[in-house]
Amino acid sequence: MRRSAIASKRMVSALLTLAVFFVVSSQASALSTQEAINKSGKQRMLTQRMLKDYALVGMGVNFGDPKTDLKNIVAQFDTTVGELKATATSEKVTASLNSISQLWGPIKQVLTVEPQQKSAAGLQRALDDLLQACHQATVLITESADSKAGEIINISGRQRMLSQRLAGLYMLRVWGVKDSEFEQKLAQVMDEFRTAHQALLNAPATTLKIKKLLGEVNGPFSMFELMAQSKSGKFIPALISKSSDKIVIKMDEVTGLYTGLK
Repeated sequence: MRRSAIASKRMVSALLTLAVFFVVSSQASALSTQEAINKSGKQRMLTQRMLKDYALVGMGVNFGDPKTDLKNIVAQFDTTVGELKATATSEKVTASLNSISQLWGPIKQVLTVEPQQKSAAGLQRALDDLLQACHQATVLITESADSKAGEIINISGRQRMLSQRLAGLYMLRVWGVKDSEFEQKLAQVMDEFRTAHQALLNAPATTLKIKKLLGEVNGPFSMFELMAQSKSGKFIPALISKSSDKIVIKMDEVTGLYTGLK
């Protein structure tokens, strides 16, 4: 009887595993184009969040548990690449996603070992290349969208990335990583964020609920504006991380609302 019970439990476990597999597979294959744009766009944000977390861990800052966050993001990036490949609608999209995979392999290896300040500059360059590849994939998926909401999802989703890019730039500066183009990069990101924010506010698809959420982004973004004007060069990593996270949470919700539009 005991052997029979054990065998029965193993069979149930196996069936449950298969059920989960088929559910995940069906969900991946059922991704709409708008959902694919959102997920692909979120990959852009993850490239910059990885850099932020890497610097925080390297500096020994525990606010927000960046070590666990980095581990989860690495897994999430892997999973999403697979989901997007399963729903690719053209050879161009597939080729673009394959390029992401090629860039991702070496970066993943760096991210899974103890962070080193001497590796940060090289990691930033590699993640910037990955960012561009993710952006290209998002653009290609957006172009295949059968909905007018595709472009606004892309714009909104990119704001998530810009918030993390701001944080990543400042984290490297706090860590003491030299970047001769820091001011130029910072000014560009700030300008792009402001321009896109205004475009979203003025977009016909922007509902009152979305406008309210966009208004709540102004507070944390103003912190970055104040830091950009500061000449002291002294910044608090926890404050930077907290402000960028507030923006990404709000913009993720906004992007989700745009994704639900017909």
